[in-house]
Amino acid sequence: MSECPDYAALLAGHTDIIAMINAGEGGLPALNRLLGLAQRALGAAGLAFVERSRQTGRVIATVGAADWTLGRPVSVTHPASGGGPTDEATREFFADELFDERPEGPRDSRRHRVVVARAAVGDLIVGALHVYYSTSDSLAPEVHTVAAYLATCIAHMYGDQNGLPVHGDGPVVAALTDGLAIIDQDGRVRLWNPAAERITGRPAAEALNHALPFPVPSPGETIDHCLPEGRWIRITAGELPGQADSRVVTFQDVTDQRHRDQERDLFFAVTSHELRTPVTVIKGYADTLSEHWDALPESERRRAARIIGHRASELARLVDRLLAAASDLGASGGAPAPFDVLDALRDAVQLLPTDLRRRLVLRLPVHLPKALGERGTLATVLTELATNAQKYSPEDTPIELTAESDDQTVVFRVSDRGIGIRPEHVERVFDRFWQGESGDRRRPGAGLGLYLVRRIVERQNGWVSVRPREGGGTVAEVRLPRG
Repeated sequence: MSECPDYAALLAGHTDIIAMINAGEGGLPALNRLLGLAQRALGAAGLAFVERSRQTGRVIATVGAADWTLGRPVSVTHPASGGGPTDEATREFFADELFDERPEGPRDSRRHRVVVARAAVGDLIVGALHVYYSTSDSLAPEVHTVAAYLATCIAHMYGDQNGLPVHGDGPVVAALTDGLAIIDQDGRVRLWNPAAERITGRPAAEALNHALPFPVPSPGETIDHCLPEGRWIRITAGELPGQADSRVVTFQDVTDQRHRDQERDLFFAVTSHELRTPVTVIKGYADTLSEHWDALPESERRRAARIIGHRASELARLVDRLLAAASDLGASGGAPAPFDVLDALRDAVQLLPTDLRRRLVLRLPVHLPKALGERGTLATVLTELATNAQKYSPEDTPIELTAESDDQTVVFRVSDRGIGIRPEHVERVFDRFWQGESGDRRRPGAGLGLYLVRRIVERQNGWVSVRPREGGGTVAEVRLPRG
């Protein structure tokens, strides 16, 4: 494809995207649309965007030749996420330097050349844009310039806080030291240190000679306050020695602590709620059998026993998931080793509940290369994905299990024809305790299944992603490295 950018098409399409964002339709849909526009206007083979969080990066949007990387985790120190020691806005790599990619087709095929453009809001790197070209030659300076421009546009989308970041633990400007302010007797700020700027996002020029943007506690009192952008700060205040008409106010970012406290409270709330239903059903049927055994016909006794067994299995599985989530680990299947994915999938299917197994349609190839991972965990992964598909799709629709491989990975997918997934939820579904729907569309559950799937798969150097299915429904895709 040509490296010559079509500037007119790029500007015209970008104007439409800006209008889309201004109408409140930003976030991942706008990002995906921008990548599609850029691919056409730049004549690129593909594009991808890696979003950085506090702990890791992840490919959250792709188009064209970069599609296979969707959902892949990337280290925050890796050039692919905009990391590394350089301050350059763009850098150029071969694709296999970023993802160990080997092109499909003949071995003499040209490798993809990739421009990586850093996206930053101020000093904070929010991610990196990848622009793929089907060439082994260095790319023209104009390509770097346009890539840097597009990365800046994406960074502005993050600055708008409209649907981005996609990750629940997305980019946050954390305080390195406590914020410090000195206020006079009228409550106006006289001193505002750099940490105060970082924590509140308010420059000294805007803070000085104005009232504090948060309440001031009485001396000796500590209060927690939520800033408008959602961060929590813990504030203390005291008299300034030698200056009776001034007070010193210190504050620190406690957002992470608040989130941990909220997660703990949510864990206990979810645990008590989700355990109560199966326990109540088991107790009810057990009491019925105990008190009315002789009066019940044989068919009713058998039915009650089946329900007790079914609910007990649900209860055991729920307890396992809650314990795994509490310890932040999925069940371990041992050290990674090459294994036959097709055999493991067929064995895992036999462990599924009967009603789910009846809906499952297997479209598996005759042969696949071996994957490198923990064979014993595949049953847990398939059970969670298939159960999730069952929960969110009509009973009379099939759930498909397919598999294939490429030069790098062995892939299997669980696809349904259910209510689908909103683009802005494709990453949040992996958050612990998160439920994507409300009202009639919400389904019972602890919100732990996909969280555990991601933990298990990524521990094996694989990755998992979900996406809307063409024609309706959802596709969950797991990639494991080839053995």
